[in-house]
Amino acid sequence: SHAHFDHLDLRTLCCFDNKTRLITARATGDLLRRTRFREITELDWGQRKILQFGAGQIEIVAFAVKHWGARTRRDHYRGYNGYLLSRNRRRVVFAGDTAMTENFALVGREGAIDLAIMGIGAYEPWIQSHCTPEQAIAMANAAGARFIMPVHHQTFRLSFEPLREPIERFQAALQGQPERIALREIGETFLLP
Repeated sequence: SHAHFDHLDLRTLCCFDNKTRLITARATGDLLRRTRFREITELDWGQRKILQFGAGQIEIVAFAVKHWGARTRRDHYRGYNGYLLSRNRRRVVFAGDTAMTENFALVGREGAIDLAIMGIGAYEPWIQSHCTPEQAIAMANAAGARFIMPVHHQTFRLSFEPLREPIERFQAALQGQPERIALREIGETFLLP
C-alpha cells in the first residue's frame, strides 16, 4: 500500500516465490528493483491492473486514502494507496493505512464489498494518518462491507495506545454485530462464505 517499513518489508517479500506479481504504490517500485521479482507494477489513484491466472483473473484498482508515503525524510514523493480487489463477483477492500476519509463510500458505489481489511491501530497520537477502530468500522460501513478484518495492531509498537486497546475497542464497537468480525486475534483464519 505504501513504502513505510511496516508495509513494505523487503525481508518478508523475499519469502515469496520470484514469480509472484507485485502491485505497489506510485514511485515505490525502485525499492523493489533489487529483489528477484519479475513483475512489479506501480499504481496511482484510479489506475487498475488485471492479473490473469489459470483459474481466471483478478482486477486491482488503487484508490485514495488519507495517509503519506515517504519511507525516509527525503522521499515524500512516494504514493500511498488503498486497493479494491475484484474476482468472480467477490469484492475485497484493502485499506492500507488511512485516517478517516469519505473515499470508502465511493469505493462501495459499484457494488457491495464482501470484506474490508481495515487498519485499526497507531491512532494515538497519529490520528491525522491512522483511523480509530470506530472510524475503521464507519469507513467499512460506508463501503457496504459485509465483513471487516481488523489489521495493523499488536504487531509493531507504532504509537502510544495500549497494545490491546485497538482490538478491544473494535470488538466493543461491533458488539451488536459480532458475526461481521473476520478475525479477532492474530493467527486466526477466516474463510469468506
